[in-house]
Amino acid sequence: MSAVADEHPSGKNETSNLPAPSSGGVKAKLLEAFPPFASRSFRLYFVGQIISMIGTWIEIVAQGWLVFDMTGSAFWVGVAAAASTVPTLLLSLFGGMLVDRYPRKAVLLWSQVLLMLLSFVFGALILAGLATIPVILVLAFLIGSVSAVATPAIQAFISEIVERRHLPVAVALNSSIFNASRVIGPVLAGFMITWIGTGGAFIANGMSFIAVIAALLAIELPQSAPRSIAPEHPIQSIRDGIAYAWRHPIIRTIVLFVAVVSIFGWSFMAMLPVVAKRVFGIGADGMGYLYSAFGLGSLCGTVVVSMTSGGVRGSIKVIGGVLTFAFGLLAFTFATWLPVALGCLFISGLGMLTAFATMTGTVQRLVEDRFRGRVMSIYLMVLLGLMPFGNLLMGLLSEHFSTAVALRTGAMVTIAATIFLFMSRKEITRAWQEYRSANEP
Repeated sequence: MSAVADEHPSGKNETSNLPAPSSGGVKAKLLEAFPPFASRSFRLYFVGQIISMIGTWIEIVAQGWLVFDMTGSAFWVGVAAAASTVPTLLLSLFGGMLVDRYPRKAVLLWSQVLLMLLSFVFGALILAGLATIPVILVLAFLIGSVSAVATPAIQAFISEIVERRHLPVAVALNSSIFNASRVIGPVLAGFMITWIGTGGAFIANGMSFIAVIAALLAIELPQSAPRSIAPEHPIQSIRDGIAYAWRHPIIRTIVLFVAVVSIFGWSFMAMLPVVAKRVFGIGADGMGYLYSAFGLGSLCGTVVVSMTSGGVRGSIKVIGGVLTFAFGLLAFTFATWLPVALGCLFISGLGMLTAFATMTGTVQRLVEDRFRGRVMSIYLMVLLGLMPFGNLLMGLLSEHFSTAVALRTGAMVTIAATIFLFMSRKEITRAWQEYRSANEP
């Protein structure tokens, strides 16, 4: 993996028309550090998406709190979280095929409109007192289904509004959107749940989509040759994407590793409402601080990735980041004082983002553009689509043993997988060199 993670292919995306930053001044220095912001399209996307993602985190936290408040069961919290993410496993490949066949902006725009409408319906049903567990599970599944198309569209759309050589920075900035919103969203969710209830929180999320919809409508992409729609059957198109990802040794390694971390590590997030109530005896506002501590650490991880770009091997950032995440999570399970728990989550978030931003950036840099939507859908399917299994596993272990035991088990499996990846690095590098020799002129 180390042979690839630091590679920065040159070349310009023909659909990008970034202006050259003027010399001198603070603005020029900022554009030099973050060149994607030279593009008006990326600036519009960035602002709209961060507002929308804050709303999404409000909804995630509100859903977990609503289910636990209704049932008092960690298992049902896990089931509800799984209902939101199962569609990613079932539909991501179909979404990736759509992204590669049709205009990415149009796919992204219509998915955001549908998500807005579903959030309004969800909030209205809660406010009307009609939100039962079956209703919540059905709506969570529908939201997850649309997100299964929207997520690969977001990842692929970035390549249309920035130059190819700026993709690593753009990926890091896109990660900062997710993590800045994770700092702000849960805190707002805690206060909203306290002041206006979970129904109001869902309505607020629906309103947040207006920002990203307006941004997409304002973005004007340069005229370019339309991508030809592949003549093969959609199923064959999906198979081609899977075959491409499997043949590529680095992408294959990243996908398999992410699968393990997603199931056993990342799924701990679904249990935070349970930890908030049972361990620390805090309400919705206090639960928001747990999410935000992890998010703040992740946001700092974005800075770490940017500062070490080109200076630290990608394999070191991946292995070191995941180990930092896992040991931080392990320490969190032993914390009985809230400030210590928040510190552990901060460290855990720092490690997780450092690893995942590096892996996502590597996949984005290496994949051929004609396979981008399908490969990113495979990556995201594994990252998010396997989380339902982890959510259910964490819920079952929490119910029969304890939440601490569940999270410790996940952390230990993650550590073991990372050690195995480290021991396999020479074989991975050799496989990559052979692949390059066979496929590059």
